[in-house]
Amino acid sequence: MKRRLTIVLGLAILLGNFQPLPGQRSVQPDRYQPRAWCGNVIVPQTFRSSAAHSTSIRVAGVSADVSILEQASTTVLDISLNNVTRSREQAELLIPVPDGAVVRSMTFQGDSEKQKFEILTQEKAKATFDSIVSKLKDPALAEFAGYNLIRTSVFPVEAHSDQKVRIVYEHLLTAEANRIDYELPRSGSVNYDTPWSVNVKIQSKHPVTTVYSPSHPLKTGPVNRKQVTSMMAENAARNPGPFRLSYLVDAGPMTASMFAYPDDDGKGGYFLLLAGLGESDEAEAVQREVTLVIDRSGSMQGEKIAQAKEAALQVIAGLEYGESFNIFTYSDNVEKFAMQSVVKSNASEKEAREFIEAIIARGGTNLHQALSDSLLPEPSEDQLPIVLFMTDGLPTVGEVREMSIREVAEESNPHKRRIFSFGVGYDVNTPLLDKIATSTRGFATFVAPGQDVEAKVARVFRGLDGPNLANPKLDVLNAKGESVTRRISDILPGAIDDLYDGDQLVLIGRYRGKKPLNFQVSGTHRSKERKFSFSFDLPKKAKTKNSFVARLWASRKIAQLIDSIRDIGASEQVSTPKTQSRISELTDEIVRMSKEFGILTEYTSFLAREGVDLANNKAVLDEAQRIFNERAIGCRTGAGSFNQETNNPYQRTQSHLNVSNAYWNASMEQVSIANVQQCNVGAYYRRGGRWVSQDNVDKEKELKADRTIEIGSTEYNELVWKMLEQSRHAELALDGDILISIDGENVLIKTDETRVASSQVSEESKE
Repeated sequence: MKRRLTIVLGLAILLGNFQPLPGQRSVQPDRYQPRAWCGNVIVPQTFRSSAAHSTSIRVAGVSADVSILEQASTTVLDISLNNVTRSREQAELLIPVPDGAVVRSMTFQGDSEKQKFEILTQEKAKATFDSIVSKLKDPALAEFAGYNLIRTSVFPVEAHSDQKVRIVYEHLLTAEANRIDYELPRSGSVNYDTPWSVNVKIQSKHPVTTVYSPSHPLKTGPVNRKQVTSMMAENAARNPGPFRLSYLVDAGPMTASMFAYPDDDGKGGYFLLLAGLGESDEAEAVQREVTLVIDRSGSMQGEKIAQAKEAALQVIAGLEYGESFNIFTYSDNVEKFAMQSVVKSNASEKEAREFIEAIIARGGTNLHQALSDSLLPEPSEDQLPIVLFMTDGLPTVGEVREMSIREVAEESNPHKRRIFSFGVGYDVNTPLLDKIATSTRGFATFVAPGQDVEAKVARVFRGLDGPNLANPKLDVLNAKGESVTRRISDILPGAIDDLYDGDQLVLIGRYRGKKPLNFQVSGTHRSKERKFSFSFDLPKKAKTKNSFVARLWASRKIAQLIDSIRDIGASEQVSTPKTQSRISELTDEIVRMSKEFGILTEYTSFLAREGVDLANNKAVLDEAQRIFNERAIGCRTGAGSFNQETNNPYQRTQSHLNVSNAYWNASMEQVSIANVQQCNVGAYYRRGGRWVSQDNVDKEKELKADRTIEIGSTEYNELVWKMLEQSRHAELALDGDILISIDGENVLIKTDETRVASSQVSEESKE
């Protein structure tokens, strides 16, 4: 008797036809019966991996190395298994792969000659799925309906040791015009905790203009335009959800593609416009005029002023000869290097170095005057004027009112200089510096105590090599080439930032109608005014699998509304009935969208708490408005403000999903929310030990199930395939009882946790 352990990397209905490998015999469908499933199961691709199904073998991690040559991908999965027992074990793997994938090899440590695997054809899939779900009663398996399946055994997994399993498969990727898409199946559950590393290497005969993932943050570093490497960011190793990656190949000066998600009524929906700039030799890159504005107040003494001076020296050194610069320093008053910007030369660089090295920190902080003086001079001809503005404290001299200082950047900036602000330490007004920057197409950077000011300034400056597209603007044209205003709405961001080297354009909005969308992006591209036109056929683009588009739009929209509340804090009339009424209106919309999409922030995280009665709308809104008044409006400085300026800018430009609703709290600790699960464009809330969909959570106490289904029953299996047709099967993968609504019926899915746990540790099968 040997104990067999089954390790399931996902389950699936097979939609394609696998060809057996050389030497393997295909089993006829009418004679096929699934092999008996073992009771001790671990599911590495789902959240139930090691804890629920096995105490014997655990998955320590998975690494994926993906090579893409033109449209053909090769995926190498290295799975690390760990046997924690004192006896040798056998494992059985089920591995989901995309439709049409071909397995090239499978290798193990140990006696590889005895290793065999079976390619399950389309006809076998339903019987296989129903068989194992009926046996294991595991809801997590439902998430992988829709993938092809490989089944294999691994032996031995030695006692107290690791076993490595490598699977190599090839797949022809889907392509839409000049966009190529790749997907790697993984669980979307917030309880998923198996670490993954994903590395992708792209080789293309056409230059790659941009690489994008809607699912995970990426670190992309091109070797050259035709050979690009990209990897899932290290801090995303445990982020749940399938790994999705798309890239665009060069189709001219600008290349664009569109993802669309339709509304239920089919009359409109959400779109995401992805664009990247190609290579061009038509004109010279835009030259820059950089104005450095350095806080030299007394609080900058010591390491801060030393780092600021070194950063300034690096910026001057990083300018090209022929570009221009000026330097302003301020404390109680403002001093300047020159009345007008000077062209960089050997002589001017030497003089600038002497000026910077002589800076001494002392006095107060006249922020208003420094900002005003730095924006007024006439800029150098044919150069893009940029301001790098640095401070470590609150305004203490001259005009100190937040709204008045904001107005300098917004209304007293005659030459439209871009401002990139740097807040050093916690004693800065973070929303003020953020608004100064974003209102001028710049952005704010905040340096926490102990962080390197010099490195942050230098990193931002290195990114300002260009811009490659200045003053970008989006228009929608009709068939005659005329601008129209009613086809799209709620474009986020509303004002498009300049595109610098390595940037990608990600615009998200809503569309109306079914006719093709004709976009025109215009701006200054390499010193010339350019217009780039694109047309997209909505019936072909709008797909339910693109639900991430709607959720990203909702996340950005919520951030925009939060910013509107945060801006109110700059006013001196916060407590007036009119202002409080406006806050109430904004709060109501934030709460409504947060509940609908399951997108929670530091201000609305209380919605996920057990015991919060979401049906009591007044109490919910009162609590949310209290938090907004105390935090978003009332907290302008300190660590409690610093964290808000970490969360808010990320969310308003969010381009990949945040399934676990992770954010930084007021103590600058990263937290996430486990009682809310995002599914498609909706959400489920954990209430009283069961999951309830967002459209029912307000009436959950009175809600009655029309029928009850047990996991593993015939009814349950039928429901899986029905929900698969509607692309809703991931909703069934939640851990515990689930109350869902489908086709006008409320269905309660029951999980017998006791029976599941018992079956996993008591069953054995013969070799």
